Amino acid sequence: MDSIPANRRFWNQISSSYQHEHDPRIGAAPRLWGMYAIPDAHLHALGDVTGKRVLELGCGAGQWSRSLAAEGATVVGFDLSEAQLTAAAGAMGAARYPLVQGAAELLPFAAGSFDLVFCDHGGLSWAPPHLAVPQAARVLRRGGRLVFNTASPWFEACYDDTASRVTTTLHQDYFGLNSITEGRGATSYQLTYGDWIRTLRGAGLIIDDLIEPRPDPGTPNDYNRTDPPDWAHHWPAEMLWITHKP
Repeated sequence: MDSIPANRRFWNQISSSYQHEHDPRIGAAPRLWGMYAIPDAHLHALGDVTGKRVLELGCGAGQWSRSLAAEGATVVGFDLSEAQLTAAAGAMGAARYPLVQGAAELLPFAAGSFDLVFCDHGGLSWAPPHLAVPQAARVLRRGGRLVFNTASPWFEACYDDTASRVTTTLHQDYFGLNSITEGRGATSYQLTYGDWIRTLRGAGLIIDDLIEPRPDPGTPNDYNRTDPPDWAHHWPAEMLWITHKP
């Protein structure tokens, strides 16, 4: 829980600049996953959401939530940062949906409230997974799905802090990736593949698939520098977990 205040301040401070830089790409089309904006139509991760009760953990300015609400889902946008939620409210448009502030570690929803809980580099990247995953599982109904995208341990282990870029050299210990110090005192979180599996299974979830999105050469990454530029075409930069609650 110690990271909640610092992470809230961090996102409140950077929200405006983050949305100014990234919103044109995030919101360019519906259902774009991750650092390389790969369409869900190529990955088939989310499925039909019509009539489903959906919770987005870490909705930011609501690009995903707006899209799913327009498709007929009953969406709740959830975020730690009031500045991010203000951005979401301002961009809501015709597809209106409720916005709730809180931490993924402490979800303020009743058990079995949602058919789908998902995030794209959201709540499960910025909250300790051993706390946030059981909360996500708790608010899912039986048969409901948890689908989330986060950075790959490969990407984190190859990140050169000095050069501020991802390279072809291992710079971090694979087994020491549990928490990652970000700017302004914030903390993000990463697990090994084995620890992700144990955390998901420990929360009572069944793992249906693990997709490692692979961008085409030349696909831009507006979030991180990589050397070579097509790094993510050769090694997995992200991992998209698809699970369900039996």
